[in-house]
Amino acid sequence: QVTLVESGGGLVQAGGSLRLSCAVSGRTFTKYGMSWFRQAPGKERDFVAGITWDGGMTNYADSVKGRFTISRGNTVDLQMDSLKPEDTAVYYCAAPRSPYIFPPIHESEYADWGRGTQVTVSS
Repeated sequence: QVTLVESGGGLVQAGGSLRLSCAVSGRTFTKYGMSWFRQAPGKERDFVAGITWDGGMTNYADSVKGRFTISRGNTVDLQMDSLKPEDTAVYYCAAPRSPYIFPPIHESEYADWGRGTQVTVSS
């Protein structure tokens, strides 16, 4: 059984920074790309950022390009800078169904999800 556990969420003022972390267990971590999604109140869950199994390639939603950075080592991290109130959401870590693929942007392509961590950005 795969377990994903997010941490690092919280309350921050606009313009500030937060770093999210996702710990993965129960899967051969190094074979899978990993991604972050987010869901704001009343909205669908959207792709935020993804990274390949070897960390060699990344992709980002247009809304976060230049502000967020995804990385991986023993965990999968999301560095969020220049935060805006519209970044307020629950952030989820996700692992795709297939190994060795470029991180897909559609949540239907993902098999495993964490419980999420709340990020709130005040204006």
